[in-house]
Amino acid sequence: MRWTDCRIVAFDTETTGLSPFDGDRIIEFGAVEIDVGPDGRVRGVKPHQFFVDPEMPIPSKVARLTGITEEHLRGAPVFAKVAARVRDLLADAILVAHNIYFDVNFITLELRRAGFAWPAVRAEVDTLTLSQRLLPDLRSHKLEAVATQLGISLDNAHRATDDAEATGRVLVELARRMRAPEDLEEFVLWADAASPPPDTGHLAIGASGLPEFLDGPHKGRRADEAPDHLQWMTMALELRDGEWRHRYPESLREWARRWLRVRCSGRIQPGARSQGPLDWTLEPPPWRREARR
Repeated sequence: MRWTDCRIVAFDTETTGLSPFDGDRIIEFGAVEIDVGPDGRVRGVKPHQFFVDPEMPIPSKVARLTGITEEHLRGAPVFAKVAARVRDLLADAILVAHNIYFDVNFITLELRRAGFAWPAVRAEVDTLTLSQRLLPDLRSHKLEAVATQLGISLDNAHRATDDAEATGRVLVELARRMRAPEDLEEFVLWADAASPPPDTGHLAIGASGLPEFLDGPHKGRRADEAPDHLQWMTMALELRDGEWRHRYPESLREWARRWLRVRCSGRIQPGARSQGPLDWTLEPPPWRREARR
C-alpha cells in the first residue's frame, strides 16, 4: 500500500500549559485531513476544529500567545463531549504533528478521562525530528521556521488548525523533495515513525491502542510499561543447531529499536551482566541527568 493512499491527519493542540501530567488541559484541538495528489503535492485539506472548556482558568500568557480568551471558550464543550469525534478522526490514519508526543500525551490523558483509549493508527510521524534530520542546517526547527524554509505559509501560528495544516504540508513537501518511498512500510522507516508491530506473534495492538505483549513474563502488558524487556528482545540470543542466534526475528527487533527510540524516554543500557531481560535498566533522558547536577 502507498502511504499517500492512507488517511493522513495532521493535528495540533493548544493547552493551558506544558504539563499534561500536572493538570494542564486542552483548550483547542485542530486537525486537517490531507489529500495528496499524484504529483506528490497537497491536493486538498479538510479541517476539523473544536474549542474545549478546560474546566480551569486560561493563564494570561497562554491567552497572549494563542489569542484564545475566556470569551472564545464560553459555551464550549468539555473534552469528554468531543472525545469520540476526536478518536474516530485519528483512528486508522497516518498521524502527523510537530513535536508529536507533546500533543499525544495531552490527547491520551483527555481520552482516558472520557473512558477512551488511544486509537490504533497506521503511523505517528513527528515533523520536528524529521526536519532536524533532513534540514540539519536550519538554525531553528520551530514549525514557523521549517514552514518558511519550505515556502509554506503560516499566518496564524499558535492556533491549532493553522498549525496542523502547516505541519501536514511540511510533511508532504519534505517527502516530495527528499523522494520518500511510496510504500507505506518503507515510508514509516524513512520517517522514523512509530507504527504497529509486525505480525510475528510476540506483540500486537491491544485494547489500549498501543503495542501489548502476547507472550512471556509481561503478557497482556503494554510495551511502554516494560521497555527494558522490549530492549532485551532486540538483543536476546539462543543456542540453535550449535550456533548462537537471535531469539526474535529481525523485523520485530528493528521495529522495537525504532519504537523505543521515538515512543519512550531515554535509552536502554545493559548492566554488567546483561544475559536476561531483568538485567537491563532504563537510562534517564539527558534533561533528567542534567537536572540532577
